Amino acid sequence: MKPRMGALLAASALAMGSLLVVGAPASAAAGVTATFAKPQDWGSGFEGKFTITNGGTTALSSWKVEFDLPAGTTLGSYWDAIITKDGSHVTATNREYNGGIAVGANRTFGFVGTGSGVPQNCKINGASCAGGEIPNDPTPPSVPTGLTVTGKSSSSVSLSWTASTDNVGVTGYDVTVAGGATTTVPGTTATVNGLNPDTSYSFTVKARDAAGNVSGASTAVTAKTDPGTTPPPGNRGAPYLYLGWGNPPSPASVMNATGIKWFTMAFILAQNGCNPSWDGQRPLTGGNDANVINQIRAAGGDIIPSFGGWSGNKLGPNCSTAQALAGAYQKVIDAYKLKAIDIDIENTDEFENATVADRILEALKIVKQNNPGIQTIVTIPTLKTGPNSHGNRLIERSKAIGSNIDVFTLMPFDFGSTDIRTDTINAVTALKDKLKSTFGWTDAQAWAHSGISGMNGLSDQKEVTTPQTWTALRDFAKSNGLGRFTYWALNRDRGGCDGQVSGSCSGVPQQEWEFTRITAGF
Repeated sequence: MKPRMGALLAASALAMGSLLVVGAPASAAAGVTATFAKPQDWGSGFEGKFTITNGGTTALSSWKVEFDLPAGTTLGSYWDAIITKDGSHVTATNREYNGGIAVGANRTFGFVGTGSGVPQNCKINGASCAGGEIPNDPTPPSVPTGLTVTGKSSSSVSLSWTASTDNVGVTGYDVTVAGGATTTVPGTTATVNGLNPDTSYSFTVKARDAAGNVSGASTAVTAKTDPGTTPPPGNRGAPYLYLGWGNPPSPASVMNATGIKWFTMAFILAQNGCNPSWDGQRPLTGGNDANVINQIRAAGGDIIPSFGGWSGNKLGPNCSTAQALAGAYQKVIDAYKLKAIDIDIENTDEFENATVADRILEALKIVKQNNPGIQTIVTIPTLKTGPNSHGNRLIERSKAIGSNIDVFTLMPFDFGSTDIRTDTINAVTALKDKLKSTFGWTDAQAWAHSGISGMNGLSDQKEVTTPQTWTALRDFAKSNGLGRFTYWALNRDRGGCDGQVSGSCSGVPQQEWEFTRITAGF
């Protein structure tokens, strides 16, 4: 959003993450080795990860991994390495912060690839990645045995198996979900995440050796995930409150008058580089924003900070890596012990910039890994027909990267509407269908990951959302089980300026705090 009129709502969770396999490391050959794994594979692409292990007798001060990609496989974004490409040949060297590897220690780097191949002809510091030269080897490893389910939850299944044997050495295992993705791990255990609750899945494992030979599939095992749980209520309807714009009301007074409990606080921007602050100029803690948050919590409520918006100096472009951006998000999470964050991705600097959009999604993946249970929301513009090409790409990339977003929220305003109710329903239905086809969710699951962030009263384009329209949209959202319902902005939830576009009133006839009262009923 922007101090013109932006949007987004508060967090819900019913997280159904992308498929992710985390493997325990296998034993490595002597010397320096580089082991490849695919933490995620979605068929048309994958996340690749190299682990460089110093099994030698002296510490390393730098490293260089070289490999070739087979035809049909290409490399895209990457992290924790400097990567150059010459045709299908890839060279990855250490960054300034991760060149040193003590004896017995390891370093990792990763990338996103398209296609289904795996790196070939791998070398680490000029020698074989397996720790020695690989002889000509046409013999595949033995078939893995003893595949067993060792644990499960509503969204994951843990597996273990007996190691295969090979005349040269097993370098990894391909774990396959029947009808789904195949992921490579280096060891004999794996946890498959991102599964649907109360659903049966079948798994097999194949072994892979240093020459690229693959064994036959193990005997399949079947496991049923546990039933899902209902997300905690209370933070799915959270109107935007912007202390740096218009005439912001006392949130405690609004809470008392309407029953609302949660607010989406706008906006966290960048200050002096990759450093988060309120509006890019007010202190993250110790200022008025922190005082207001304390007042909300003292009254029994809570907040979700919104990062970004339509304009301003945003963190996405200012933080040069996903790790740095995740660190900026983490500063805010730690400062306020947050349960949820909202990333408002708009305009040409973030929404229409593929590099920055991917950086945001990769950072959110890191946030999820480091903060179990936190809810992540992304809010994006829309057409009347649903997400545009940038929105569809963002959804697809979130699946590919494994960002595990809880709620994708559309901003159905300033999009040429003459009938906000109909156009909003059409747009969010298209969003639901896109999520369903991308993630393989049911209708109910896709609705739970969908959200609406409207604009009360008159939009910048003078599209009209009356209290009656907002009530109808709330009822639609409730009946379909949407994950979020919010609006821009509480600052405007007043009457008295009919026909005007204002930052302090809605421009339509209404009672004071009427849109907030309606939202509280979500």
